Amino acid sequence: MKPLLTFAVLALALVFPARAAEEGAKETYASGLGEIMSLQQMRHLKLWFAGQAKNWPLADYELDELKEGFDDVVKFFPVKDDMKIGDMAGSTVVPVLPDVKSAIEAKDAAKFAAAFDKLTAACNACHQASNHAFIVIQRPTTSPYTNQLFTPKK
Repeated sequence: MKPLLTFAVLALALVFPARAAEEGAKETYASGLGEIMSLQQMRHLKLWFAGQAKNWPLADYELDELKEGFDDVVKFFPVKDDMKIGDMAGSTVVPVLPDVKSAIEAKDAAKFAAAFDKLTAACNACHQASNHAFIVIQRPTTSPYTNQLFTPKK
């Protein structure tokens, strides 16, 4: 009887870690809010340089990526650190995106700059409301993306 009990214990000892490893393998990576916001900052920068270069297709692309990022914030971070981050982003930043879209569609650089500044102010308002006033976004002055041309292809 002892050998049978020993065999059963050993078999269970081998099966349980294998099952735990299988379950662990099913986990997927999920970006944190910080990672999403870092990408948002990059998209904000690229949006500005595309608009300044009057590369309207690129500006439209970057705006769409920015919108998708905010959609992710709303969806995946409705609450973070007891703050309604999703609602904040949804009520401060998302409403100004159509103004940027309109400026891009009009291919109007002055309108784009004004809408971009409104977007930037909305980002900062959200940061202030979420106790992150120390994160201040501004118009980019230089691009770290020296491997990308922002001027439109002719």
